[in-house]
Amino acid sequence: MARVLVVEDSPSTLAAFRKALENAGHSVIAAADGNEAIGKARADQPDVILMDIVMPEMNGFQATRRLTSDAETSHIPVVMVTTKDQETDRMWGKRQGAVGYLTKPVTDKDLVREVERVLT
Repeated sequence: MARVLVVEDSPSTLAAFRKALENAGHSVIAAADGNEAIGKARADQPDVILMDIVMPEMNGFQATRRLTSDAETSHIPVVMVTTKDQETDRMWGKRQGAVGYLTKPVTDKDLVREVERVLT
């Protein structure tokens, strides 16, 4: 189905997301921080990006802003997947270019449903 770039610095969360997405027929590319995400998005051209916010180096807001303003990657939808659940965080994510926002903990069903929603 789709190639999904999961940007997540927690190995256990990454493993859970990978399992859910692969069980739904998607392939997963992983990045541990915003800088790595930008490089992999440019190189691999995934169909969708799932972006954590709180990460070392470059946070998810900064990475999303760079990805959505770069001609090479601006066509790739970004969904924020984070523990930050304030309305201001949601608004800021959308201002950076995110097309969706999920709050952790997220169920496998909701994660897959959101990926499929942004792909249609």
